[in-house]
Amino acid sequence: MSVTGWLQPVYVKFPTQLDRLVVKHSYSQKNTNRSSELGSKRCHCKRKEQDTPFYSVLREEDSPWQSGDVWTNLVLYLFTLHIPLSFGGFSVVAFLTGQQPLLHPQTQAISLLTIQVLEFNAALVVLKSTAKPQYKFSSFFENNKLLSDRNWFLSSALGFGFIALLVCLTSLLADRLLGFKTVSNPTLKEILLHNDISRVCCVTAYCIVTPLLEEVVYRGFLLTSLSSTMKWQQAVVISSVVFSAIHFSSENFVQLFIIGCVLGCSYCWTGNLKSSIVIHSLYNALTLFITYFY
Repeated sequence: MSVTGWLQPVYVKFPTQLDRLVVKHSYSQKNTNRSSELGSKRCHCKRKEQDTPFYSVLREEDSPWQSGDVWTNLVLYLFTLHIPLSFGGFSVVAFLTGQQPLLHPQTQAISLLTIQVLEFNAALVVLKSTAKPQYKFSSFFENNKLLSDRNWFLSSALGFGFIALLVCLTSLLADRLLGFKTVSNPTLKEILLHNDISRVCCVTAYCIVTPLLEEVVYRGFLLTSLSSTMKWQQAVVISSVVFSAIHFSSENFVQLFIIGCVLGCSYCWTGNLKSSIVIHSLYNALTLFITYFY
């Protein structure tokens, strides 16, 4: 209403019986409209609360692989890239350089980094070719706008703190039961102690390339795809078993399985692969630190 409308003369009219009925009907209609608006708002709030996940933010439409091709695609990656490079990579280097039967520590470090970079780039090609056409790798690193309170940095700190505590407890338990324990990986220790080039290659391979490669494959592709066909807890367990098994270390299987569960839970809670990559990188750095100094 304009300002001039308030200045118009007011005519007093006593209400008749018909006017009272019209006013009463109008008032009841307004109340009905208001209650329907409030009801729709309540429904909207309830619907919003139901859409907010309790823990895992991974959705079925987030799956990069078709549900029926998950294991086929994983086997394709393992048998065309991971297993051949893991078991045959150093043998090829030794044959080409003539350093047999043992490679020089610096040659091992450079070869390790080269093999990891080669596997990472080849894996991206394989994963891209087997993923859904519309899928983008950048979606692994996007924050959920509806869950801004789930900080991937905080998740990384909590996850790494738990893993560090686990490493300390297992070390103390091993010392109690087995006494003084020798270095679990003397070859890695020799490489780290050799020179600066060897150390830089090892740190780059274990703390940058390997976390990126393994988190994209086992959390980004495998865990996300499995969670679209089963409960997220089951998907975390299965992907962690696979993650532990591909390291081909029976003595570290349980510890790697627990670490895989921590990485999987962190990714499910944030929906951002940054958290699991940071935890994985810090864990590998801790392992290198312990190997180097102890």
